[in-house]
Amino acid sequence: MICKLIIAGLSAGLCSSVLAQARPEPAATTTTTGPSAWVYVSSMISTTDKADVYGFTAASNGKLTPISGSPFPADLRSMAVNGVNLFGAPLTGSMVDTYRIQSNGALTYAASTNASAPNKCGNTPGPVFLDHTGATLYDFYYWGDSICSNDVYQAWNVVKSSGALTYNSSAGGNENLIGALTFIGNNQFGYTSDCYHSGSSISGFKRASNGALTELNMMPPMPTAQSGQFYCPYLAAADPTNHLAIPLFPCAGGPCGGPAGPWQIATYTVNATTGALTTSSTYANMPKVAVGNVTSVSMSPSGKLLAVAGSSGLQVFHFNGSNPVTAYTGLMSTSEMDQIFWDNNNHLYAIGTTANKLAVFTVTPTSWSWVATYTVNKPAALIVQPLPLPWQ
Repeated sequence: MICKLIIAGLSAGLCSSVLAQARPEPAATTTTTGPSAWVYVSSMISTTDKADVYGFTAASNGKLTPISGSPFPADLRSMAVNGVNLFGAPLTGSMVDTYRIQSNGALTYAASTNASAPNKCGNTPGPVFLDHTGATLYDFYYWGDSICSNDVYQAWNVVKSSGALTYNSSAGGNENLIGALTFIGNNQFGYTSDCYHSGSSISGFKRASNGALTELNMMPPMPTAQSGQFYCPYLAAADPTNHLAIPLFPCAGGPCGGPAGPWQIATYTVNATTGALTTSSTYANMPKVAVGNVTSVSMSPSGKLLAVAGSSGLQVFHFNGSNPVTAYTGLMSTSEMDQIFWDNNNHLYAIGTTANKLAVFTVTPTSWSWVATYTVNKPAALIVQPLPLPWQ
């Protein structure tokens, strides 16, 4: 529990200590004097395998206060928001649940969809994420192809009136897919990367106007490594135009048994017509990260900052489009961080499962500061809904 977040403990600042990723994103960071975001954290219930979702309102300074009715009975390990609905995949089982977001950020149950029904593989859906419009929900599905052996992305149309999901299609069907896709600014191409069985792979998908995905037939170049080494990529983050940041680590020949040196950040430029990728990154011009093994990467709404989380903490880099990423903050936290998201008011939110915490920072291209850290019991997932909503 979040420090026994019972009403009596709220006025004391939610037990704040003195300790120092497909939602739609605009093209630039904005500043508001009203609330900055609704922040939702899935937290494990005691020692069970069930979870509740705690909801918070982030003030303009990033400080959090609980939303009325929180925690909400939602057993989720992955979440996505589109301003109207919160979608979530469960800790166990094959359902994807929809919750309506009320005017104060509170959650009410709306619908459930059996994600295993289209392919009959019977697995639990992985991360859920949205395109930039919030009209199509996707889930990463392990072993979801026709022979229940390889991974796919399933697309679901969101029914505006109810938040229910109707099946659209699936795409993929290979072992190199992992996690959520990140869509470039035109919403037409999405990417991820992985190094399954030491096979370095960046995967790309074209998104049709109806939300359906088609995997691109592509073999993007890997950055030049030092002699005797090769790079293994993992995850990706797109800026608001047509650039990608991809974390990767060097492997020393043969099957990769683990990093042969610090992780680094590569940059790619996307051809906005074909989806093809090009890079000028090499071992010599890519910055090294200090976060240990990378667990999450998130681009700021402006595209000027890149947050990287890992087993040794959290840090932020200046993102410069196709040019090399440049170092900025150094370690902002020294405990493991597992998931990170931005709002539109220069706040960065991060959860650490083993550290049992939710941390908030204010980060601009010229300065950064710690806002607060809140105790959370085994946070399983984080999602941030920036405010005000686009139509407000």
